[in-house]
Amino acid sequence: MELGTSQLVLAVLGMFLSLIALIVLYRLWMVKRSEKLLAGEATPMASELIAARNKYPSLNIFTQSPLMLRVGLMTSLILVIFAFNWTQYEPPVIIPEDALAFDDEIEIEPPRTAEPPPPPPPPPPPVIEEVPEEELIDEDPPEFLDMTVDEETIIDVPDEPEAPPPPPPPPPEPEVEEIFQVVEQMPRFPGCENMAGSNEEKKACADQKMLEFIYRNIRYPAIARENGIEGQVVITFVVDTDGRIQDPKVVRDIGGGCGQEALRVIKMMNDMPERWTPGRQRGRAVNVQFNLPVRFTLQ
Repeated sequence: MELGTSQLVLAVLGMFLSLIALIVLYRLWMVKRSEKLLAGEATPMASELIAARNKYPSLNIFTQSPLMLRVGLMTSLILVIFAFNWTQYEPPVIIPEDALAFDDEIEIEPPRTAEPPPPPPPPPPPVIEEVPEEELIDEDPPEFLDMTVDEETIIDVPDEPEAPPPPPPPPPEPEVEEIFQVVEQMPRFPGCENMAGSNEEKKACADQKMLEFIYRNIRYPAIARENGIEGQVVITFVVDTDGRIQDPKVVRDIGGGCGQEALRVIKMMNDMPERWTPGRQRGRAVNVQFNLPVRFTLQ
């Protein structure tokens, strides 16, 4: 026997009200019985008990204890049965046929692992200065200086200037991990890693769980529904070596807010308690680009 949430709440509420009514009726009955005993309308045995006590009237409240014990046991048993049959039904997830098939070929630009350095700026053009023509002035010929050098001549040689320090080496280029498109083991959605089977079986299980996650959380945009917009949205993202979703973006949109809705659901994957299983190439985890189609179909 399986009960829904609303049925179980109504049943517990009815049982609680019935128990309250039973307690009220039992109390009224006990009050009336006490009044009868005090008025002298009790049985001879009850009259003898009353006469034997001076301070309190005789009233054996334990005569109903077996009945109340049975009522309590039955109530507890019913509550346990209801608790074990508490069932929450999740709405069925409708996954379109060929949900992972692309409608046509899509040209997606491969991710760039490193941007090429910008070219150096061109050298400035030479500056040509015009020299004004000066009139030649007749000057006296220069006097002849005797530059003869003999053994006793002392020549002062200027000290050679110190060489400037060498320029610092260029900074090392930052290591940029390569992003693959096809690897030996593609990334997998979480939830199937503990199952027994081959990588192909785990990949099929992971794809099914991924589709259930997407189509359970996606909400058809009101604008697209009102305008009858249907079609396929394509999202591309990178699954890094830690299993996180990086750089998600829409590469095909059908309008009406469908692309942004699909992008919102993809970003929700980073909020899950478990991460994706990263792709592997030659035994090590690598960054892999993942292209995912999301279909919007009016029911």
